Amino acid sequence: MSDTSSQTLDNLLAEDRTFPPSAEFAAQANLQAEAYERAAADPDAFWAEQANRLSWSTPFSTVLDWSDAPHAKWFADGKLNVAYNCVDRHVEAGNGETVAIHWEGEPGDTRTITYAQLQVEVAKTANALSSLGLQAGDRVAIYLPMIPEAIFSMLACARLGLAHSVVFAGFSAEALRSRIGDAQARLVITADGQYRRGTAVPLKNAVDEAVAADDSPVENVLVVRRTGLDIAWTGKDLWWDELVDGQGEQHTPEAFDAEQPLFILYTSGTTGKPKGILHTSGGYLTQAAYTHWAVFDYKPGDVYWCTADIGWVTGHSYIVYGPLANGATEVIYEGTPNSPHEGRHWEIINKYGVSIYYTAPTLIRTFMKWGADIPAKYDLGSLRVLGSVGEPINPEAWMWYRLHVGHDRCPIVDTWWQTETGAIMISPLPGVTASKPGSAMTPLPGISATIVNDEGVPVGKGEGGYLVVDRPWPSMLRTIFGDDERYRDTYWSRFASHGYYFAGDGAKYDSDGALWLLGRVDDVMNVSGHRISTTEVESALVSHESVAEAAVVGAADEMTGQGIVAFVILRGATDSADTEALVETLKKHVAKEIGPIAKPKRILVVPELPKTRSGKIMRRLLRDIAENRAVGDATTLQDSNVLNLISSGLSGGKS
Repeated sequence: MSDTSSQTLDNLLAEDRTFPPSAEFAAQANLQAEAYERAAADPDAFWAEQANRLSWSTPFSTVLDWSDAPHAKWFADGKLNVAYNCVDRHVEAGNGETVAIHWEGEPGDTRTITYAQLQVEVAKTANALSSLGLQAGDRVAIYLPMIPEAIFSMLACARLGLAHSVVFAGFSAEALRSRIGDAQARLVITADGQYRRGTAVPLKNAVDEAVAADDSPVENVLVVRRTGLDIAWTGKDLWWDELVDGQGEQHTPEAFDAEQPLFILYTSGTTGKPKGILHTSGGYLTQAAYTHWAVFDYKPGDVYWCTADIGWVTGHSYIVYGPLANGATEVIYEGTPNSPHEGRHWEIINKYGVSIYYTAPTLIRTFMKWGADIPAKYDLGSLRVLGSVGEPINPEAWMWYRLHVGHDRCPIVDTWWQTETGAIMISPLPGVTASKPGSAMTPLPGISATIVNDEGVPVGKGEGGYLVVDRPWPSMLRTIFGDDERYRDTYWSRFASHGYYFAGDGAKYDSDGALWLLGRVDDVMNVSGHRISTTEVESALVSHESVAEAAVVGAADEMTGQGIVAFVILRGATDSADTEALVETLKKHVAKEIGPIAKPKRILVVPELPKTRSGKIMRRLLRDIAENRAVGDATTLQDSNVLNLISSGLSGGKS
């Protein structure tokens, strides 16, 4: 394969374990196997069916307009209000007393918010934003921790036709400033501070710095009292409680075109300034609601918990818009998984009777490192569906999740999607699919995605290549805000002659045709002419009982082009002599699992890995360390001290 001009990715690891749904689960599943054929036979009719699960004030007559490719319009002549669909219609249907949100603060404070109460809070917030002179089409920046006011703010913006730009509340003042400037936001909504690992830390000071310049577009800063920290006060500042609490509890939502901008969400580019991904209303809400209902098999009475932050697209689609459009009852947690103890998530599942739990592979591997004895202390019997999101999940973490959290009975939906796709694209269906540990399996009904080689030709079973989407989908990004040329160049130029959307991810089919994600193509290593995915080598390492987590990069090597360098976190403490022996054992283990070509040249034992606040490992920084370069921009790291820990641990160390 490495000799051909169209080489893509070597297909190395094999996985033959399968886990079909129980007959009982399959019989009651929301979406059955026939949906695949029905959606393939008439995609427009299928998506019209999903869109009609929403309430439209003006029904649509056209499903998809792709005449101006790569710019899609979905349900373009229809009108709806996104917030009405997420709140008011459930109250009108007689479900006002249904709990929408069980909110759990990190210090232990709680709020229970019904749909009727949510309607009042969103109406008051919308009235407050209107009183500031904001009008449909304006942009609002939201820089808040995981508190109810964040959800009120997003829904109030949607209600008024304001596009919100949520910025994760751990980003720096400079990151916030650039996003505010790019979106030309007139208002910032923030809090005095936030709780992180048991401590109240400042938040508003970053906003003050971000909006200080004379040319800042921000007219007002609306501040929620969360921690009671002393904060500076300027002429732009308004207290949330003083502005919002006195507003009227009634607000009549206006219907907007399906293509009305709903939000801008910035995703970091590997180079250059962040990209403002623009999503609109009707198509986005259709797919967010459909996938939440189908992939998680959501039913009335379920208690659903997505552990993401609203600063990421997962929080937009699977905390705010998807679940609330479906009238779901959900848990929202403010804090970190080890505050005040490492059993906090299991305690919350037990407390609220969570039945659907959606989290990231990096957190699952953290739970593995902490030990299976911790979840074993809690009653997790309410769980019936488990989900994974954020990056490919290695098979051993998948198995640990199934056994120690799902007690070998809950289907796992390993989901692939992106900020750009807006909603889940590839995933098992929990009542249909015989899942393989670590595989996203197959595109959902209504989604058409395939794996192609360098020439854009689809590859066969047992082969790898580039993951592309070859047909428009409702929740797709519409453009990069203010930079349509970059939109075309970034997502549509690689396979322009085929009209494919290129996600930037590598993938493979196994011998059964199941689809496996292999991480970013940028992270593929070229070792002696073989293109090897970091994901597969990481999975081989984590399959060893001593390894809790691994990150792999390719570092320049005179002999082989690139040599594989692995950074591993061990499950238990070992002294230096044992570590040296273990490193040799792990190299042999990888060679046995994958083949000699994938044997790491160096394995470095580290205490932590550099991760973004959404849990993604920043391999770019590890590549800098492996090649002894100055470490690049680390502003999006969850903990910048991790790099010092790694460097100090490696100085003088051998591998």
